[in-house]
Amino acid sequence: MHIAVFMTFAASRKEPLVEMLERVHAGFVAAGFGPPAVVFTLTDPPMTAESSAISAAFGMKRVSSVGRVLMRWPELLRFTRDAAATVDGKGGVRIISNAREGEEIDFAILREIARGVPRSFPFHGARFHFSAPGFSEGPELPKVPDRQTLSMLMRAGVDIGAGHPTSPGVSVQDSWWVNGRQRSLSAMRIVTAETSAKKLPPPPGPVASVFAACGKVRKTIQLPLAVAAATPQQSDAVRPDAPASATGEVIRTVVRAHRARMTEFLEQLPHDLPHQPDTPAASSGPKKPELVRAFAPMGYNCRGDTGTFTLRRRTPGNLTVVLKLDVGTRNNSLMAFLRVEGLVDGKGFKATLNLPASRRAARGMVHGAELCSQFPIGGPERWAQIVDNLAALVGVLDRSFVPEVEKASGPAPEWYRPEAT
Repeated sequence: MHIAVFMTFAASRKEPLVEMLERVHAGFVAAGFGPPAVVFTLTDPPMTAESSAISAAFGMKRVSSVGRVLMRWPELLRFTRDAAATVDGKGGVRIISNAREGEEIDFAILREIARGVPRSFPFHGARFHFSAPGFSEGPELPKVPDRQTLSMLMRAGVDIGAGHPTSPGVSVQDSWWVNGRQRSLSAMRIVTAETSAKKLPPPPGPVASVFAACGKVRKTIQLPLAVAAATPQQSDAVRPDAPASATGEVIRTVVRAHRARMTEFLEQLPHDLPHQPDTPAASSGPKKPELVRAFAPMGYNCRGDTGTFTLRRRTPGNLTVVLKLDVGTRNNSLMAFLRVEGLVDGKGFKATLNLPASRRAARGMVHGAELCSQFPIGGPERWAQIVDNLAALVGVLDRSFVPEVEKASGPAPEWYRPEAT
C-alpha cells in the first residue's frame, strides 16, 4: 500500500522568508538533486464589496502586491489571473502562480520577491513548493488537487491552509493573519509500506539530507492513499478514502450503537454537574495536571496546544485511541471527542464519539447524530470534576467501544501512527 507521510518542521517568523527559501533550495542542491522545480503561488487579499466599503470608510489605501511585482517583472503577467474570493463567486482575488502551466521561472526572481515579503510585497499568502524525483515511491499526484481530494485531506488532519503540501516535496508558506504573519515549513513523501513490517521504510539518503536541511520535525501525519478507478475526465486518482467495505459498515454500526447508549453511560458518571456552573465564571487554572492525574494511569499520554489537549494511547492491535479536548480557544468551555483510528483494506478510518461532560450537558441533533454543545468549565474544583467524569466515561468506552471497533477492523500494522507528534 502507499502511505503519504506529512512532516511539519519548526518555522520561525524571525528567519526572513528569503533565507528560508535559500536554505531549502540549497538543501536540494547539496543532496545531489540539482536545482529543484519550484511551483509558486502569490495572492493579494480578497476583494469583496464589504472589504472595499470598510477600506473606503476608514480611508485605508489597499496595496496590490501582485501589481507591484508585475511592475518590476512584467514577464510574470502570463502567470497572473483573477479568481473568485468565495465559493459562491463573490468578490475576487488576484493571483500569480505557475501551478497550472507547470512552467518554471528563474529562482533568482523568486528569491528577490521573497526578499521583499512583507514590507515591499505584503502578500496575503505566498507559497513555494520545491520538488524533485525521489520523494515518491507511488503514482504521481496532481500539482493542483480537486476539491474532493482537498476535503479528504483536511478531514484526515492535513492542514492545507497552514501550508501542508498536496504533492511530494517541500513547501514554504508565509501568510497574513489577524495576529501577524504566519510561517510554515512542511514536506510530503509517498512510501510503499508492507503491513507485516514494523516500521515504515526510511527516506532515501538524498531525501533525508533535504529534510535535515529543513530543520527539526515538529509533527508527522501518516495517511493511506487509495487508487480510485479512472474516469473519462480524470486519470487514476490517488485519494485518502474512508473504508466502504463490509468491515467499514460493521464499524459504523458499532459507532451508532454506542451513540444510542450514551445516555446510559452518562448515568454512571461520578459528578452530576449542571450545564452552567452555580458560581460566577472563574479561571480554572492549569488544566494539564488534572488530565495527567486521571488519564496517565489509563495509559494515555497528554499533549497541550493553544486551547486544546490531545491524549493518546495504543491498543494491543496497534489502533490509536485519541481523546481530543477543546478547552476554549476563545472562552473557558469544553468540547470533547473520542476516536479510534486504524486501517481497513489499506484505507484509514476514524470511529468517533462525542463526549458530554455531564448527564446534564446540553445536547442536540446535528445531521441525525446527537452532539453536545460547549460545556462551561468554571473554576478549578469544577474542572477536576469534569476530568473525573471524562475519565469515567472514557474508561467505560475503553472496555466496550474500543474493543468492539478493534474486533471489527482487525489489527493495524505496527508502523501505522495516523498522527505522531
